Parts: sequence; C-alpha cells; structure tokens
Amino acid sequence: MDTENIFGTLTSPLLVVIYVVVVVALMLVIIISVMVNEHRFTKFSDRLGQSADRAEKAEKKAHVSRFDALKTLDEEKKTRVETAFVEDVDLKELCEAFRNFACGKLNLYYSIDIIREFIAGLAVSHIIILQGMSGTGKTSLAFAFGQFLENPSTVIPVQPMWKERSDLLGYYNEFTKRFNETLLLQKIYEANSRRDIFVTILDEMNIARVEYYFAEFLSLLEIPNVAERKLEVVSDHWPDDPVDLVGGRVLLPDNMWFLGTANNDDSTFAISDKVYDRAMVLNIDVKSEPFTVPTYRTLPISAERLKSLAAKAVEEIGVDPEVFGKLKEVDKYLAENYRISFGNRIMKQISIYLPVYQACGGEQLDALDDILAKKVLRKLETQNMTYRTADLMQLCDFFNALFGAERMTQCLGTIRRIARNG
Repeated sequence: MDTENIFGTLTSPLLVVIYVVVVVALMLVIIISVMVNEHRFTKFSDRLGQSADRAEKAEKKAHVSRFDALKTLDEEKKTRVETAFVEDVDLKELCEAFRNFACGKLNLYYSIDIIREFIAGLAVSHIIILQGMSGTGKTSLAFAFGQFLENPSTVIPVQPMWKERSDLLGYYNEFTKRFNETLLLQKIYEANSRRDIFVTILDEMNIARVEYYFAEFLSLLEIPNVAERKLEVVSDHWPDDPVDLVGGRVLLPDNMWFLGTANNDDSTFAISDKVYDRAMVLNIDVKSEPFTVPTYRTLPISAERLKSLAAKAVEEIGVDPEVFGKLKEVDKYLAENYRISFGNRIMKQISIYLPVYQACGGEQLDALDDILAKKVLRKLETQNMTYRTADLMQLCDFFNALFGAERMTQCLGTIRRIARNG
C-alpha cells in the first residue's frame, strides 16, 4: 500500500469514528475518576465528622460528674424552701399527736406505751430495732412516723447476699466512670443540708448479717463528736465532685435515724450483741385494739428540737433516786448470780431513757421494766439455762419482792419465757 492510500484511509469516516470513541473513553475515565475521588472525599469528611463528634462527646464526658444524683441535689438545694417546723410542742404532745395521726390518717393502731417507747428510744440511739411477729405493724410504724413529720421515710429492702458497706452506699464503676449512687447515699447527702428528721427503714434487716453490712455505721455512731462521723464514699477527690463530698467522704448526719424491722424465725440471722447493745429495741408482738380520734394532724419538728426536748428531760427530770437505788440492787444480784453486768453503755442509755420516757407521759418504773427486759435480761439467753429453771424462778421472786408483785411485767415475762425455752 503506498503513502497516498494510507493517507486516504486516515481521512476516511473510520478516522472520525476512532476519534469519537477515544474522546468518549477519555470523558468516561474523567467522569469515573471524579466520582471515585468525590466518594473518597465524602467518606473522609464523614470520618472527620465522626471523629469530631467523638471528641465532643469525650469532652462533654470529661465535664460530667461521676455523681449525677448528688450533683442534682446540689442544684435543688439552691431553690429549696425549708420546712415550716413546729416549735411549741413537748414530748407528751408529740407522742399523743403521732398516735392520733397513725390512727386517723393511716388506720394504724398502737398503744400509747409503744409510742412512748418509740419516741424515747429515738432520744437514746440512732438505731431502733422493731421486732416481733409478721403483720403486727413494725414497718408501718416507721413509715407512719415519716408521714407524720412531713418528710417521708426511705425504705431500704435488705437483701440476703449483703455483706459489706458498698451494698448500702454503692460503688464506683470503672467501666462507666460513674458511681452507682444508692438511694441511701442520696438521702445521707440530702440530710446534711437540712434540719428535718430523716427516717431510714432497713426492712427485714436480719435477712443478712447486720454486723457485716452495717458495721461501719455502728462504729461511726459511737463517735461522740458528730463532725468526725465521716463515711468514705470514694478514696480520691475530683474537682467536679459534689459540694458536701469533701475528700471523697460524706458526713453521717446527726438528723438521720435507722429503723430496722426484724423477724425472728428460721429464715433470718440472729442479731448479735454488738448490734443489740448499740440499738434500742421495740417489741411489737400483738396488734392493738382499734380506736377512733376526733382530729389528727402532722407535726413536723426539727432534729434539733427533738434532741433539745430529750436533753431538757434528762437535765430537769433525771433518774428518780428511788428507781436508781433499785436498779443498783438488780445490778448486784445479776452480777453475783449470773455474771451479768450492765456496763457503761447500758447505764448511759438508762440515764437518758427513763427521764425522756417520763417526759413522754409515762412512769420511770415502766421504762426501767422495758429496758431491763430488752437490754439486760435477754443476756440470760446466751447462758445454758436448761438446768437452772429453779434459779430463774428465784429471779422472778427477787423482782416481785423488790418492785412489787407482778409490777415488772416485761422483765417477768422475759424470765419465764427463757425458763420455758431453756
């Protein structure tokens, strides 16, 4: 083929077709390239956006407290209105008003003696054990008291597996970087900034061993200086921790009482002497007869007011010298015959309980009968009395001779029950 023929071929319509195909191919390559690059750019932009979101969330998280609930209480404290407390009330009026309120408002019936024992017990200890048969109104009494004070009680259902303080206070979760704030911790924190009486109900407290999960509380409540009763919540301090959580610790407030309900049956643990010695005990074994009241009312008083009324009773009334003399005779007799002694703690409790009970409208001998039966004579149960029934009957004779025939009904009932059960 000569040069002229080749040139003719190149100038033929075939050349136009080839040119068009090449141009189209180039355009397709360019379009595809642009689309690919745009897709890559979009993915890259998305990744940048996600990284920015993660960075923003991390920054926010860094500024969120590990104590969400307690920080919320700090905010609420700024606008809180303090309770309008009633000041012109004495202990006798308090007992009668509470009994009437429980009856009229909640259809709960308690004898005036039970109410006096309850109020006087609050003056002695921050731990009250409400024990007796199921269905006699133990939890209801503690619940009603919170309603009566216009500061509802906090119910903490004790769990069988509880063994340590974290079961009550909560724990720090390393994964979430937050503290698991229990209801009790929140109430302890709230009580620190208020003057109300706070009631915490440890429902079925002996379904687990009280001296295990409640050990730290028992120890702290023994410290005379309230300012030193500090619970360690965490071992360190963060700048954004709640205001009243100082150095990872919160004060166990003096305006909080722990009311534990206890059933004595095969499904529960025996309450140890360590707990009994520090607590006041209220036996609710039978339901009281229904009655009616014409009127009833709530009566919110501050914790300071309750303590001042108790202190006034101790100072102005004191322990009756005749009653104290008989108490010393009981102490001597029990020490010589059963090696049971009162001890300083119980003597201090008696010195408060008797005058406060009288200020509540009762008699000091009734108060002595109550506290001796629950705090002293119960120690006979730890001794082997199987072969000492005669000795126990002599103890009954001793009480009858010292106080009058069948005068100390609770003490005599405790002695006879122990004699029956060995």
